[in-house]
Amino acid sequence: MSTASDRRTLIVDSAIDVIAAQGLRTLTHRALDTALALPAGSTSYYFRTKRALIEAIVDRIHQRSRDDFAASRQGASHPLVAEAIAENIARWLDSLLAERRTHLITRHALIIDLLGDPELHARLMKSLFSAEQARQLFTELGGDDPDTAAADFLAVLEGLVFDRFAGARTHLAPGTPESITQLANALLPHLTPRAATPASR
Repeated sequence: MSTASDRRTLIVDSAIDVIAAQGLRTLTHRALDTALALPAGSTSYYFRTKRALIEAIVDRIHQRSRDDFAASRQGASHPLVAEAIAENIARWLDSLLAERRTHLITRHALIIDLLGDPELHARLMKSLFSAEQARQLFTELGGDDPDTAAADFLAVLEGLVFDRFAGARTHLAPGTPESITQLANALLPHLTPRAATPASR
């Protein structure tokens, strides 16, 4: 028997799929009941308002990102060499593009829609990439201003991901050596100057 938690997760995952496939305007409680063949009123029982549903979507994307990142770090070695860092991050981005395309599309749609909701927009912006992890990376690389370097790097990550799921490089399929190489080559220039600093001391 499914629990209330299972039902909530099922509804939220379906909401992400609906937004990714049909757009944010099609997201309604009734549409989710229909998509999941649930009795009328089931979605509104768990999520009273559309904002409550959106909050749950943001939390779901964020939790999945944290889980994926933690899994990617298990047993991994991350030497402070620009090429190695670029390849490791490229592989992670490639996996993100391959396995979580609906999350990426839905997140982008919500980023635009929630510009007038500062609290929820801020949560959404933190739901995919970690500013803290980026800051730690550039602190370890020895840059003079890790906060600025981290913010700039996150902007690069956002741009690379968008380029691949909705921009000029949608034709480049994730899960291929070409995909990882393209991402790594794009990341490397943003890591090399900082990575070179410790070695020069």
